[in-house]
Amino acid sequence: MKNKCKKVSWVVVFTLVVLAFVGQAMAEQLVIMGSTTVLPVAQKIAEAYMQERNVSVSLSGGGSGNGIKAIIDGTTDIAMASRFIKDKEAELACTKKVYPVPFRIALDCIIPVVHPANGVADLTLAQLQGIYTGKITNWKEVGGKDEKIVVVSRDSSSGTFEVWGELVLKEEKVAPTAITVASNGAMVQTVGQTTSAIGYIGLGYLNNTLKQVKVEGVLGSNATTLSGQYAISRGLFLFTNGWPEGDKLDFINYVFSAKGQKLAQDAGSVPVLVP
Repeated sequence: MKNKCKKVSWVVVFTLVVLAFVGQAMAEQLVIMGSTTVLPVAQKIAEAYMQERNVSVSLSGGGSGNGIKAIIDGTTDIAMASRFIKDKEAELACTKKVYPVPFRIALDCIIPVVHPANGVADLTLAQLQGIYTGKITNWKEVGGKDEKIVVVSRDSSSGTFEVWGELVLKEEKVAPTAITVASNGAMVQTVGQTTSAIGYIGLGYLNNTLKQVKVEGVLGSNATTLSGQYAISRGLFLFTNGWPEGDKLDFINYVFSAKGQKLAQDAGSVPVLVP
């Protein structure tokens, strides 16, 4: 009888050890996909989140439309989108008994910049559109010196370019004479070294080698973006199917924490809460 009790005790101990090992080894997994504009923000936050939680986060781009489609099809836990859900997408979701819940986690604020020697301080959206489509080619046409404008733009895969194309170009094409750069850093360097250049960057990249230009009389800032006064801005969203629970809720709460919002700011976005 004594030996039998010993065997039972060892079985219990062994089982607990195995369960403890399995509990540590099997991390939960969270799948997040969608907007390439939101991706850098989500990536920065997910890296910090995984260091603090026993949760593995799988991130992939593909665009806002694909992210929202994935939440409707049930192939992602959280969708990233740099726009609000469209009516036809919401209708499709309802037919599948999916109810997307939006969370506006940050804002995009894109500012036009010139060389500090440039006297132009304010441009309208129409003037910016004219400059970038090649209809306005000389600074004197918008109150500056008699000097040819050097237009610098981002490549078409850029989320910053996407915002600029939607809100400034109004879907018209950039002039073929424009110089294309691959990053905000390259834009800062190019415009900062070219006295007659104009470019655009995320607010977080502004430094003293550049001069920020107002748009419609409004200076782009966290405050004017949050208030809706600044024209070249938009919301960045996460969507879940219904109100989130478990790891999904924990991740979204982490995004809205002081640390999460600071990381969103570090990724070049405007936080919706003061970090």
